[in-house]
Amino acid sequence: MSTPEARLDALGISLPEPMKPVATYVAYVKTGNLLFISGQVSATAEGRMLGRLGENMELSAGQQAARQCGINIIAQCKDALGDLSRVKRIVKLGGFVNAHPDFTDIPQVINGCSDLMVEVFGDAGKHARFAVAAPVLPLGVAVEIDAVIEFTD
Repeated sequence: MSTPEARLDALGISLPEPMKPVATYVAYVKTGNLLFISGQVSATAEGRMLGRLGENMELSAGQQAARQCGINIIAQCKDALGDLSRVKRIVKLGGFVNAHPDFTDIPQVINGCSDLMVEVFGDAGKHARFAVAAPVLPLGVAVEIDAVIEFTD
């Protein structure tokens, strides 16, 4: 069985430096065997992925933005745990989509992150989730997603 790091390599994904908080909070909190990762926005080293679904951004671009949030979540996880093989389960994702009121494919957008979690962590990547629309998100990003992850010692 391959490791999460090997699966990332096979997918051609290099983890970025974990994003720094932009306000008064921390990037993640470990308590017991749970890791709570603060909302990760759709941003790359080149810049933020901006847009509003159903207005100036299509579903496929929104899914890519959500996938980038997932990559940023995994980067935070790697920073917190050191080894992604310590991930026992992706417990829950919470997804927010910057969307026009007429855009209703919110769950399909967040699938961009959910699918990545299963690709990288296999069955341990299957999770509970919520996906909601918002009229605006911090920094004008298209998507923001947070995570709860169970890990082993």
